Amino acid sequence: MRINRSARSLAMAISLAWAASATAAPASGVPGDAAIGAAKHAVTAYRDDVVDTLAKLVSYNTVADKDVPCERNPQHQAFKAYLKQEAERLGLDFADYGCVAVVGLGKGEERVGLVAHGDVQPVDPGKWKKSPFELDRTSEPGRLLARGAEDDKGPIATALYAMKSLKDLQVPLSRRIELYVYMAEESDWAPLEAFIKTHPLPQMNITLDAEYPAVTAEKGYGTLAVTLPKSATPPPATEPWVKDFKGGFFGSQIPEDAQAVIANATPALETQIRARAGKQAGMHYQFEWKDKSLLVTAKGLSAHSSKPEDGVNAISMLADALAVQAWADTTAGALVNFLNEMVGTGYYGEKFGSIAYRDAFMGPMTFAPTVIRQRDGEAGGTELAINIRRPQGKTAAQLSNEINAALAQWQGAHVQLANIDVKIGDPWVQNDAPQLPVLMKTFAYFTGAKDPKPLAIGGGTNSRLFPHAVSFGPAMPHTVYTGHSEHEFITTKQLLLNLEMYTAVLAELAR
Repeated sequence: MRINRSARSLAMAISLAWAASATAAPASGVPGDAAIGAAKHAVTAYRDDVVDTLAKLVSYNTVADKDVPCERNPQHQAFKAYLKQEAERLGLDFADYGCVAVVGLGKGEERVGLVAHGDVQPVDPGKWKKSPFELDRTSEPGRLLARGAEDDKGPIATALYAMKSLKDLQVPLSRRIELYVYMAEESDWAPLEAFIKTHPLPQMNITLDAEYPAVTAEKGYGTLAVTLPKSATPPPATEPWVKDFKGGFFGSQIPEDAQAVIANATPALETQIRARAGKQAGMHYQFEWKDKSLLVTAKGLSAHSSKPEDGVNAISMLADALAVQAWADTTAGALVNFLNEMVGTGYYGEKFGSIAYRDAFMGPMTFAPTVIRQRDGEAGGTELAINIRRPQGKTAAQLSNEINAALAQWQGAHVQLANIDVKIGDPWVQNDAPQLPVLMKTFAYFTGAKDPKPLAIGGGTNSRLFPHAVSFGPAMPHTVYTGHSEHEFITTKQLLLNLEMYTAVLAELAR
Protein backbone atom coordinates (compact mmCIF):
# COMPACT_ATOMS: atom_id res chain seq x y z
CA MET A 1 0.00 0.00 0.00
CA ARG A 2 1.14 3.56 -0.64
CA ILE A 3 1.96 5.68 2.41
CA ASN A 4 -0.39 8.64 2.88
CA ARG A 5 0.40 11.81 4.79
CA SER A 6 -1.19 10.69 8.07
CA ALA A 7 0.68 7.39 7.91
CA ARG A 8 3.94 9.26 7.39
CA SER A 9 3.17 11.48 10.39
CA LEU A 10 2.43 8.45 12.55
CA ALA A 11 5.64 6.77 11.41
CA MET A 12 7.63 9.90 12.21
CA ALA A 13 6.10 10.19 15.68
CA ILE A 14 6.85 6.55 16.43
CA SER A 15 10.39 6.96 15.16
CA LEU A 16 11.03 9.94 17.44
CA ALA A 17 9.55 8.18 20.45
CA TRP A 18 11.53 5.05 19.71
CA ALA A 19 14.77 7.00 19.29
CA ALA A 20 14.20 8.71 22.64
CA SER A 21 13.53 5.44 24.46
CA ALA A 22 16.51 3.68 22.88
CA THR A 23 18.84 6.56 23.72
CA ALA A 24 17.96 6.09 27.35
CA ALA A 25 19.80 2.75 27.34
CA PRO A 26 23.12 3.00 29.21
CA ALA A 27 26.25 3.12 27.10
CA SER A 28 28.13 0.84 29.49
CA GLY A 29 27.29 -2.23 31.52
CA VAL A 30 26.17 -5.61 30.29
CA PRO A 31 23.06 -6.97 28.58
CA GLY A 32 20.16 -7.82 30.88
CA ASP A 33 19.57 -11.28 32.30
CA ALA A 34 16.80 -12.00 29.82
CA ALA A 35 19.09 -11.16 26.88
CA ILE A 36 21.95 -13.28 28.19
CA GLY A 37 19.61 -16.16 28.96
CA ALA A 38 18.11 -16.05 25.49
CA ALA A 39 21.58 -15.97 23.92
CA LYS A 40 22.68 -19.03 25.89
CA HIS A 41 19.48 -20.85 24.97
CA ALA A 42 20.06 -20.08 21.27
CA VAL A 43 23.52 -21.66 21.09
CA THR A 44 22.57 -24.57 23.32
CA ALA A 45 19.37 -25.48 21.49
CA TYR A 46 20.30 -24.60 17.91
CA ARG A 47 24.05 -25.01 17.45
CA ASP A 48 23.50 -27.81 14.91
CA ASP A 49 20.24 -26.53 13.42
CA VAL A 50 21.71 -23.18 12.42
CA VAL A 51 24.45 -24.96 10.44
CA ASP A 52 21.91 -27.24 8.77
CA THR A 53 19.77 -24.26 7.77
CA LEU A 54 22.83 -22.48 6.40
CA ALA A 55 23.63 -25.59 4.35
CA LYS A 56 20.22 -25.45 2.74
CA LEU A 57 20.36 -21.68 2.13
CA VAL A 58 23.71 -21.85 0.31
CA SER A 59 22.47 -24.71 -1.89
CA TYR A 60 20.51 -22.21 -4.00
CA ASN A 61 22.56 -20.49 -6.71
CA THR A 62 21.23 -16.99 -6.18
CA VAL A 63 23.72 -15.19 -8.42
CA ALA A 64 21.90 -12.50 -10.42
CA ASP A 65 20.88 -13.27 -13.99
CA LYS A 66 20.96 -10.05 -16.03
CA ASP A 67 18.20 -11.38 -18.29
CA VAL A 68 15.79 -12.43 -15.51
CA PRO A 69 14.43 -10.00 -12.88
CA CYS A 70 14.98 -11.08 -9.29
CA GLU A 71 11.25 -11.63 -8.67
CA ARG A 72 11.10 -14.13 -11.57
CA ASN A 73 14.47 -15.84 -11.15
CA PRO A 74 13.73 -19.55 -10.47
CA GLN A 75 16.65 -19.95 -8.05
CA HIS A 76 15.58 -16.86 -6.13
CA GLN A 77 12.01 -18.14 -6.02
CA ALA A 78 13.17 -21.50 -4.70
CA PHE A 79 15.32 -19.79 -2.09
CA LYS A 80 12.35 -17.72 -0.89
CA ALA A 81 10.11 -20.80 -0.85
CA TYR A 82 12.58 -22.53 1.46
CA LEU A 83 12.88 -19.39 3.58
CA LYS A 84 9.10 -19.33 3.95
CA GLN A 85 9.03 -23.01 4.87
CA GLU A 86 11.77 -22.51 7.44
CA ALA A 87 10.16 -19.39 8.92
CA GLU A 88 6.82 -21.11 9.33
CA ARG A 89 8.48 -24.20 10.84
CA LEU A 90 10.07 -21.93 13.44
CA GLY A 91 6.75 -20.24 14.21
CA LEU A 92 7.56 -16.97 12.44
CA ASP A 93 5.40 -15.14 9.90
CA PHE A 94 6.48 -14.60 6.30
CA ALA A 95 5.60 -12.23 3.47
CA ASP A 96 6.89 -12.28 -0.11
CA TYR A 97 7.04 -8.97 -2.00
CA GLY A 98 8.90 -10.21 -5.07
CA CYS A 99 12.49 -9.07 -4.61
CA VAL A 100 12.00 -8.59 -0.86
CA ALA A 101 10.99 -11.23 1.67
CA VAL A 102 10.08 -10.32 5.25
CA VAL A 103 10.20 -12.72 8.20
CA GLY A 104 8.47 -11.42 11.33
CA LEU A 105 7.97 -12.09 15.03
CA GLY A 106 5.44 -10.32 17.24
CA LYS A 107 3.15 -7.39 16.65
CA GLY A 108 3.14 -3.66 17.22
CA GLU A 109 3.56 -0.32 15.50
CA GLU A 110 7.11 -0.02 16.83
CA ARG A 111 9.47 -2.34 15.00
CA VAL A 112 13.11 -3.41 14.98
CA GLY A 113 14.43 -4.39 11.55
CA LEU A 114 17.19 -6.78 10.58
CA VAL A 115 18.49 -6.26 7.03
CA ALA A 116 20.23 -8.96 4.98
CA HIS A 117 20.39 -10.18 1.39
CA GLY A 118 19.80 -13.58 -0.17
CA ASP A 119 21.62 -13.04 -3.47
CA VAL A 120 25.34 -13.75 -3.85
CA GLN A 121 28.25 -12.69 -6.02
CA PRO A 122 29.41 -14.69 -9.08
CA VAL A 123 31.69 -17.61 -8.37
CA ASP A 124 34.24 -19.74 -10.23
CA PRO A 125 33.43 -23.38 -9.29
CA GLY A 126 36.83 -24.51 -10.51
CA LYS A 127 38.52 -22.76 -7.61
CA TRP A 128 36.61 -24.65 -4.90
CA LYS A 129 37.35 -28.05 -3.37
CA LYS A 130 33.64 -28.84 -3.50
CA SER A 131 30.74 -27.11 -5.20
CA PRO A 132 30.47 -23.49 -3.96
CA PHE A 133 26.75 -24.21 -3.55
CA GLU A 134 27.34 -27.08 -1.15
CA LEU A 135 28.27 -26.29 2.45
CA ASP A 136 31.73 -27.82 2.85
CA ARG A 137 32.06 -28.76 6.52
CA THR A 138 35.10 -31.04 6.23
CA SER A 139 37.81 -29.69 3.91
CA GLU A 140 39.02 -27.17 6.47
CA PRO A 141 38.02 -28.19 10.01
CA GLY A 142 36.22 -25.42 11.86
CA ARG A 143 35.29 -23.58 8.67
CA LEU A 144 32.02 -23.68 6.76
CA LEU A 145 32.86 -22.97 3.11
CA ALA A 146 30.31 -21.93 0.48
CA ARG A 147 29.33 -18.94 -1.60
CA GLY A 148 27.20 -16.85 0.75
CA ALA A 149 28.42 -18.49 3.96
CA GLU A 150 29.56 -15.10 5.26
CA ASP A 151 27.87 -12.80 2.73
CA ASP A 152 24.96 -13.03 3.55
CA LYS A 153 23.30 -16.40 4.14
CA GLY A 154 25.11 -17.11 7.40
CA PRO A 155 23.58 -13.97 8.95
CA ILE A 156 20.12 -14.96 7.66
CA ALA A 157 20.36 -18.37 9.34
CA THR A 158 21.48 -16.85 12.64
CA ALA A 159 18.75 -14.21 12.54
CA LEU A 160 16.08 -16.90 12.11
CA TYR A 161 17.25 -18.82 15.18
CA ALA A 162 17.72 -15.65 17.22
CA MET A 163 14.05 -14.87 16.61
CA LYS A 164 13.08 -18.48 17.31
CA SER A 165 14.93 -18.39 20.64
CA LEU A 166 12.97 -15.33 21.81
CA LYS A 167 9.78 -17.14 20.85
CA ASP A 168 10.83 -20.29 22.70
CA LEU A 169 11.37 -18.40 25.94
CA GLN A 170 8.30 -16.24 25.42
CA VAL A 171 10.39 -13.12 25.97
CA PRO A 172 7.86 -10.26 26.24
CA LEU A 173 8.19 -8.12 23.11
CA SER A 174 6.83 -4.60 22.97
CA ARG A 175 8.24 -4.16 19.46
CA ARG A 176 7.80 -6.36 16.41
CA ILE A 177 10.95 -7.84 14.87
CA GLU A 178 11.25 -8.02 11.08
CA LEU A 179 14.00 -9.64 9.03
CA TYR A 180 14.25 -8.11 5.54
CA VAL A 181 15.89 -10.37 2.95
CA TYR A 182 16.57 -8.54 -0.31
CA MET A 183 17.34 -10.62 -3.41
CA ALA A 184 19.37 -8.16 -5.53
CA GLU A 185 21.72 -6.34 -3.16
CA GLU A 186 24.80 -7.39 -5.11
CA SER A 187 23.49 -6.26 -8.49
CA ASP A 188 20.59 -3.77 -8.48
CA TRP A 189 19.19 -1.64 -5.67
CA ALA A 190 16.30 -0.24 -7.74
CA PRO A 191 13.72 -2.90 -6.72
CA LEU A 192 14.46 -2.26 -3.05
CA GLU A 193 14.20 1.49 -3.53
CA ALA A 194 10.83 0.97 -5.21
CA PHE A 195 9.67 -1.30 -2.38
CA ILE A 196 10.61 1.28 0.24
CA LYS A 197 8.42 3.91 -1.41
CA THR A 198 5.27 1.90 -0.71
CA HIS A 199 6.13 -0.02 2.47
CA PRO A 200 6.77 1.71 5.82
CA LEU A 201 10.05 0.46 7.26
CA PRO A 202 10.93 -0.31 10.89
CA GLN A 203 11.91 2.74 12.91
CA MET A 204 15.31 1.25 13.78
CA ASN A 205 17.38 -1.22 11.78
CA ILE A 206 20.48 -3.38 12.02
CA THR A 207 22.18 -4.56 8.84
CA LEU A 208 23.86 -7.97 9.05
CA ASP A 209 26.27 -7.43 6.17
CA ALA A 210 29.53 -5.91 7.37
CA GLU A 211 31.66 -5.90 10.52
CA TYR A 212 31.65 -5.59 14.29
CA PRO A 213 31.47 -3.79 16.60
CA ALA A 214 29.20 -1.56 14.45
CA VAL A 215 29.52 0.31 11.16
CA THR A 216 28.33 3.91 11.08
CA ALA A 217 30.03 5.07 7.88
CA GLU A 218 30.57 3.63 4.40
CA LYS A 219 32.69 4.89 1.54
CA GLY A 220 31.10 5.78 -1.77
CA TYR A 221 31.27 3.12 -4.50
CA GLY A 222 32.67 4.29 -7.81
CA THR A 223 34.19 3.05 -11.04
CA LEU A 224 36.64 4.43 -13.55
CA ALA A 225 36.47 2.53 -16.87
CA VAL A 226 38.93 3.43 -19.60
CA THR A 227 39.07 1.81 -23.03
CA LEU A 228 42.39 1.41 -24.80
CA PRO A 229 41.71 1.71 -28.56
CA LYS A 230 41.93 -1.25 -30.89
CA SER A 231 45.31 -1.41 -32.68
CA ALA A 232 46.49 1.78 -31.03
CA THR A 233 49.95 1.37 -32.54
CA PRO A 234 51.14 -1.14 -35.18
CA PRO A 235 53.15 -3.90 -33.49
CA PRO A 236 56.90 -3.98 -34.04
CA ALA A 237 58.02 -6.41 -36.72
CA THR A 238 60.81 -8.02 -34.72
CA GLU A 239 60.92 -6.44 -31.25
CA PRO A 240 58.94 -7.96 -28.34
CA TRP A 241 55.45 -6.50 -27.87
CA VAL A 242 52.43 -7.20 -25.68
CA LYS A 243 49.92 -9.04 -27.81
CA ASP A 244 47.29 -9.72 -25.11
CA PHE A 245 46.62 -8.85 -21.51
CA LYS A 246 43.53 -9.95 -19.57
CA GLY A 247 42.35 -10.64 -16.04
CA GLY A 248 39.68 -10.28 -13.39
CA PHE A 249 36.23 -11.74 -12.82
CA PHE A 250 33.77 -9.10 -11.58
CA GLY A 251 33.87 -5.50 -10.47
CA SER A 252 33.71 -5.89 -6.71
CA GLN A 253 36.38 -8.59 -6.46
CA ILE A 254 40.12 -8.05 -6.30
CA PRO A 255 41.31 -10.26 -9.19
CA GLU A 256 43.44 -13.28 -8.50
CA ASP A 257 43.93 -14.23 -12.17
CA ALA A 258 45.66 -12.42 -15.04
CA GLN A 259 47.44 -13.44 -18.22
CA ALA A 260 49.70 -11.81 -20.79
CA VAL A 261 51.06 -12.86 -24.16
CA ILE A 262 54.38 -11.38 -25.30
CA ALA A 263 55.01 -11.75 -29.05
CA ASN A 264 58.57 -11.91 -30.41
CA ALA A 265 59.75 -12.76 -26.92
CA THR A 266 63.29 -13.99 -26.14
CA PRO A 267 64.70 -16.22 -23.39
CA ALA A 268 66.54 -13.20 -22.04
CA LEU A 269 63.25 -11.31 -21.72
CA GLU A 270 61.68 -14.25 -19.88
CA THR A 271 64.61 -14.22 -17.45
CA GLN A 272 64.07 -10.53 -16.74
CA ILE A 273 60.33 -10.97 -16.17
CA ARG A 274 60.92 -13.97 -13.92
CA ALA A 275 63.43 -12.02 -11.84
CA ARG A 276 61.08 -9.07 -11.37
CA ALA A 277 58.09 -11.30 -10.64
CA GLY A 278 60.14 -13.24 -8.10
CA LYS A 279 60.35 -10.15 -5.89
CA GLN A 280 56.56 -9.94 -5.48
CA ALA A 281 55.03 -11.35 -2.31
CA GLY A 282 52.01 -13.60 -2.61
CA MET A 283 52.17 -14.11 -6.39
CA HIS A 284 52.58 -17.30 -8.38
CA TYR A 285 53.58 -17.39 -12.06
CA GLN A 286 53.68 -19.87 -14.89
CA PHE A 287 55.63 -19.36 -18.13
CA GLU A 288 54.86 -21.18 -21.36
CA TRP A 289 56.27 -20.81 -24.88
CA LYS A 290 54.17 -21.04 -28.02
CA ASP A 291 56.28 -20.47 -31.11
CA LYS A 292 57.92 -17.09 -30.42
CA SER A 293 55.24 -15.96 -27.99
CA LEU A 294 55.62 -16.14 -24.23
CA LEU A 295 52.44 -16.80 -22.23
CA VAL A 296 52.69 -15.50 -18.66
CA THR A 297 49.97 -16.63 -16.24
CA ALA A 298 49.68 -14.90 -12.87
CA LYS A 299 47.77 -15.94 -9.79
CA GLY A 300 47.26 -13.70 -6.78
CA LEU A 301 44.53 -13.78 -4.12
CA SER A 302 40.94 -12.63 -4.52
CA ALA A 303 39.27 -10.40 -1.94
CA HIS A 304 36.36 -7.99 -1.55
CA SER A 305 37.23 -4.89 -3.56
CA SER A 306 36.39 -2.68 -0.58
CA LYS A 307 39.43 -4.24 1.13
CA PRO A 308 42.10 -4.44 -1.59
CA GLU A 309 44.74 -4.85 1.09
CA ASP A 310 43.29 -8.28 1.91
CA GLY A 311 44.02 -9.59 -1.58
CA VAL A 312 46.92 -9.75 -4.01
CA ASN A 313 45.89 -8.05 -7.25
CA ALA A 314 46.99 -10.24 -10.17
CA ILE A 315 46.29 -7.53 -12.76
CA SER A 316 48.49 -4.93 -11.04
CA MET A 317 51.21 -7.43 -10.21
CA LEU A 318 51.42 -8.93 -13.69
CA ALA A 319 51.71 -5.47 -15.22
CA ASP A 320 54.50 -4.71 -12.76
CA ALA A 321 56.27 -7.96 -13.64
CA LEU A 322 56.28 -6.81 -17.26
CA ALA A 323 57.80 -3.43 -16.38
CA VAL A 324 61.23 -4.58 -17.50
CA GLN A 325 61.18 -2.39 -20.61
CA ALA A 326 59.10 0.26 -22.35
CA TRP A 327 56.35 -1.31 -24.45
CA ALA A 328 54.94 -0.16 -27.76
CA ASP A 329 51.45 1.31 -27.35
CA THR A 330 49.58 -1.54 -28.98
CA THR A 331 46.19 -2.11 -27.36
CA ALA A 332 47.58 -4.50 -24.76
CA GLY A 333 50.91 -2.68 -24.52
CA ALA A 334 49.18 0.62 -23.82
CA LEU A 335 47.14 -1.13 -21.13
CA VAL A 336 50.31 -2.39 -19.43
CA ASN A 337 51.87 1.07 -19.67
CA PHE A 338 48.72 2.64 -18.22
CA LEU A 339 48.64 0.22 -15.29
CA ASN A 340 52.30 0.73 -14.44
CA GLU A 341 52.37 4.49 -14.86
CA MET A 342 48.97 5.39 -13.41
CA VAL A 343 48.10 2.65 -10.92
CA GLY A 344 51.14 0.64 -9.88
CA THR A 345 50.92 -2.07 -7.24
CA GLY A 346 49.43 0.17 -4.56
CA TYR A 347 45.74 0.66 -4.00
CA TYR A 348 45.32 4.25 -2.87
CA GLY A 349 45.63 6.04 -6.23
CA GLU A 350 49.06 7.41 -5.27
CA LYS A 351 50.30 7.43 -8.87
CA PHE A 352 47.12 8.76 -10.46
CA GLY A 353 47.73 12.51 -10.52
CA SER A 354 46.52 14.18 -7.33
CA ILE A 355 43.49 12.00 -6.57
CA ALA A 356 44.80 10.28 -3.41
CA TYR A 357 43.33 11.46 -0.10
CA ARG A 358 42.05 10.14 3.22
CA ASP A 359 39.57 10.99 5.95
CA ALA A 360 40.46 10.77 9.62
CA PHE A 361 37.53 8.44 10.42
CA MET A 362 36.71 6.75 7.11
CA GLY A 363 40.31 6.16 6.04
CA PRO A 364 41.88 6.45 2.57
CA MET A 365 40.25 6.29 -0.80
CA THR A 366 41.03 2.95 -2.44
CA PHE A 367 41.65 2.61 -6.16
CA ALA A 368 42.03 -0.94 -7.47
CA PRO A 369 41.83 -2.45 -10.98
CA THR A 370 39.34 -5.32 -11.00
CA VAL A 371 38.33 -6.41 -14.53
CA ILE A 372 39.68 -6.24 -18.08
CA ARG A 373 37.07 -6.76 -20.81
CA GLN A 374 37.13 -6.83 -24.59
CA ARG A 375 34.64 -4.30 -25.94
CA ASP A 376 32.32 -5.35 -28.75
CA GLY A 377 31.50 -3.38 -31.86
CA GLU A 378 33.47 -1.98 -34.73
CA ALA A 379 35.61 0.25 -32.53
CA GLY A 380 36.51 -2.62 -30.20
CA GLY A 381 39.37 -2.06 -27.82
CA THR A 382 40.08 -3.25 -24.29
CA GLU A 383 38.37 -1.82 -21.23
CA LEU A 384 40.00 -1.62 -17.83
CA ALA A 385 37.66 -1.14 -14.86
CA ILE A 386 39.06 0.36 -11.66
CA ASN A 387 37.03 0.10 -8.47
CA ILE A 388 36.90 3.27 -6.35
CA ARG A 389 35.84 3.49 -2.70
CA ARG A 390 35.91 7.13 -1.62
CA PRO A 391 35.56 8.62 1.86
CA GLN A 392 34.24 12.02 2.75
CA GLY A 393 36.66 14.90 2.23
CA LYS A 394 36.38 15.63 -1.49
CA THR A 395 33.34 16.38 -3.60
CA ALA A 396 32.47 14.12 -6.50
CA ALA A 397 33.09 17.02 -8.86
CA GLN A 398 36.58 17.65 -7.48
CA LEU A 399 37.54 13.98 -7.70
CA SER A 400 36.15 13.69 -11.23
CA ASN A 401 38.11 16.75 -12.34
CA GLU A 402 41.32 15.35 -10.84
CA ILE A 403 40.77 12.01 -12.58
CA ASN A 404 40.17 13.68 -15.93
CA ALA A 405 43.25 15.88 -15.52
CA ALA A 406 45.44 12.85 -14.84
CA LEU A 407 43.96 11.01 -17.82
CA ALA A 408 44.56 13.98 -20.12
CA GLN A 409 48.23 14.08 -19.13
CA TRP A 410 48.70 10.36 -19.78
CA GLN A 411 46.94 10.50 -23.13
CA GLY A 412 49.21 13.34 -24.22
CA ALA A 413 52.22 11.08 -23.69
CA HIS A 414 50.68 7.88 -25.11
CA VAL A 415 47.43 7.29 -27.00
CA GLN A 416 43.98 8.79 -27.02
CA LEU A 417 41.62 6.63 -24.99
CA ALA A 418 38.61 5.35 -26.94
CA ASN A 419 36.23 5.81 -24.03
CA ILE A 420 36.26 7.15 -20.47
CA ASP A 421 33.46 6.46 -18.01
CA VAL A 422 33.66 7.92 -14.50
CA LYS A 423 31.07 7.05 -11.84
CA ILE A 424 31.54 8.51 -8.37
CA GLY A 425 29.24 7.34 -5.57
CA ASP A 426 28.66 9.27 -2.36
CA PRO A 427 29.98 8.26 1.05
CA TRP A 428 27.41 7.68 3.79
CA VAL A 429 27.56 8.49 7.49
CA GLN A 430 25.01 7.55 10.13
CA ASN A 431 24.94 10.20 12.85
CA ASP A 432 21.66 9.10 14.42
CA ALA A 433 21.85 5.53 15.71
CA PRO A 434 20.37 5.35 19.21
CA GLN A 435 20.79 1.57 19.28
CA LEU A 436 24.58 1.90 19.41
CA PRO A 437 24.84 1.62 23.22
CA VAL A 438 23.06 -1.74 23.10
CA LEU A 439 25.27 -2.97 20.26
CA MET A 440 28.46 -1.84 21.99
CA LYS A 441 27.70 -3.40 25.36
CA THR A 442 26.55 -6.64 23.72
CA PHE A 443 29.70 -6.89 21.64
CA ALA A 444 31.88 -6.09 24.65
CA TYR A 445 30.15 -8.66 26.85
CA PHE A 446 30.36 -11.57 24.41
CA THR A 447 33.86 -10.87 23.04
CA GLY A 448 35.66 -9.32 26.01
CA ALA A 449 36.53 -6.24 23.95
CA LYS A 450 37.31 -3.14 26.00
CA ASP A 451 35.43 0.04 25.11
CA PRO A 452 34.52 -0.86 21.51
CA LYS A 453 33.88 1.99 19.08
CA PRO A 454 31.96 2.23 15.79
CA LEU A 455 33.98 2.08 12.61
CA ALA A 456 33.82 2.88 8.89
CA ILE A 457 34.11 0.43 5.99
CA GLY A 458 34.80 0.62 2.29
CA GLY A 459 31.79 -1.49 1.34
CA GLY A 460 28.27 -0.27 0.71
CA THR A 461 25.30 -1.95 2.40
CA ASN A 462 21.55 -1.44 2.44
CA SER A 463 21.97 0.47 5.71
CA ARG A 464 21.85 3.58 3.53
CA LEU A 465 18.19 2.95 2.73
CA PHE A 466 16.81 2.07 6.18
CA PRO A 467 16.01 4.47 9.05
CA HIS A 468 18.52 4.69 11.90
CA ALA A 469 20.45 1.75 10.42
CA VAL A 470 23.93 0.57 11.26
CA SER A 471 25.70 -2.69 10.44
CA PHE A 472 26.44 -5.24 13.17
CA GLY A 473 28.64 -8.12 11.98
CA PRO A 474 28.96 -10.80 10.80
CA ALA A 475 32.76 -10.35 10.49
CA MET A 476 35.04 -9.65 13.41
CA PRO A 477 37.29 -6.57 13.30
CA HIS A 478 40.87 -7.06 12.12
CA THR A 479 40.03 -10.30 10.30
CA VAL A 480 39.95 -10.96 6.56
CA TYR A 481 36.43 -10.65 5.20
CA THR A 482 35.97 -13.55 2.80
CA GLY A 483 32.77 -12.48 1.04
CA HIS A 484 33.28 -11.93 -2.73
CA SER A 485 36.42 -14.08 -2.65
CA GLU A 486 36.94 -17.54 -4.11
CA HIS A 487 37.53 -18.88 -0.60
CA GLU A 488 34.45 -17.67 1.23
CA PHE A 489 33.72 -19.18 4.62
CA ILE A 490 32.48 -18.52 8.10
CA THR A 491 33.87 -20.42 11.06
CA THR A 492 31.49 -22.47 13.15
CA LYS A 493 32.73 -20.54 16.18
CA GLN A 494 31.87 -17.20 14.55
CA LEU A 495 28.47 -18.41 13.37
CA LEU A 496 27.54 -19.36 16.94
CA LEU A 497 28.99 -16.17 18.40
CA ASN A 498 26.86 -14.21 15.93
CA LEU A 499 23.83 -16.22 17.03
CA GLU A 500 24.47 -15.28 20.64
CA MET A 501 24.96 -11.60 19.93
CA TYR A 502 22.01 -11.26 17.55
CA THR A 503 19.72 -12.94 20.06
CA ALA A 504 20.89 -10.74 22.91
CA VAL A 505 20.55 -7.54 20.86
CA LEU A 506 17.03 -8.41 19.78
CA ALA A 507 16.05 -9.24 23.35
CA GLU A 508 17.36 -5.86 24.49
CA LEU A 509 15.90 -3.74 21.70
CA ALA A 510 12.51 -5.42 21.29
CA ARG A 511 11.54 -5.99 24.95
